[in-house]
Amino acid sequence: MLLRLTEPYDFALSTERFRTFGTDRANLWHEGGLHRVVGTREVRIEAASGGVDVSRLDGETQPVVEKLLGVEFDLDAFATWAAGQPVLDELVPKLAGFRPPLAPDPFESLVTSITAQQVSLHSAFAMRSRMIERFGVRGQLAYAFPTRERLAAATEAELVEVGFSRRKAEYVVGLARSDLDLDALAELSDEDVHATLTRVRGLGPWTADWFLARHLARPRAWPAGDLGLRKAAETFYGLDVHALGPRLDPFQNLSAHYLLTGHRVAPPA
Repeated sequence: MLLRLTEPYDFALSTERFRTFGTDRANLWHEGGLHRVVGTREVRIEAASGGVDVSRLDGETQPVVEKLLGVEFDLDAFATWAAGQPVLDELVPKLAGFRPPLAPDPFESLVTSITAQQVSLHSAFAMRSRMIERFGVRGQLAYAFPTRERLAAATEAELVEVGFSRRKAEYVVGLARSDLDLDALAELSDEDVHATLTRVRGLGPWTADWFLARHLARPRAWPAGDLGLRKAAETFYGLDVHALGPRLDPFQNLSAHYLLTGHRVAPPA
């Protein structure tokens, strides 16, 4: 069934991160389509004229697919603003049709960030996929990301067995067993989300920034501690990432996504 998206929309470019760093078992790229388990069903998302074709599109799956595809981003407003900005006035047209993906679930978003702390994204993807295979429920091809309840019942030793460091295993199990209401974070301001998350062991400013950016889609989220974003800021602007952030207000989040993707697929000559 067709899920319409604002055009232009480039499905291959928008899902590039699910192929670049290795296999993501929860967001599995297979033969030109993206597979995701929603509840007990696996959906396949493919490029289609006017949007994407979703194999099982209904009241349960549509919100997850829309979140995964970044539907909530206002790309028209961003493109209008970017046309008057240095660098982005050229980069945004080069990435025409790019819509950044988002993490559909808050717990998944945080665990994903924990796995990526202080390691390469290739290593993080590999570690995360082993965890998903061990603790997630398999669909036809993809796996459901492990639930908070399942990881709360896991031991740190079990996570170490699939490649986690002892400290990261502590962080994930501790988060899963905590009394933090992750869904309620969506009702808080950026500052309060940041303060709430960074009070949890293992969730520092970098993780909180990416939660704001990749789950809540907050417009001004700017993960200044991210090494990839630092490199992109230097490459495209010749600026320190902290100096660049205020210049991109109020579209820091989308700017970060475009700079990171542009650094991989459309670097300056």
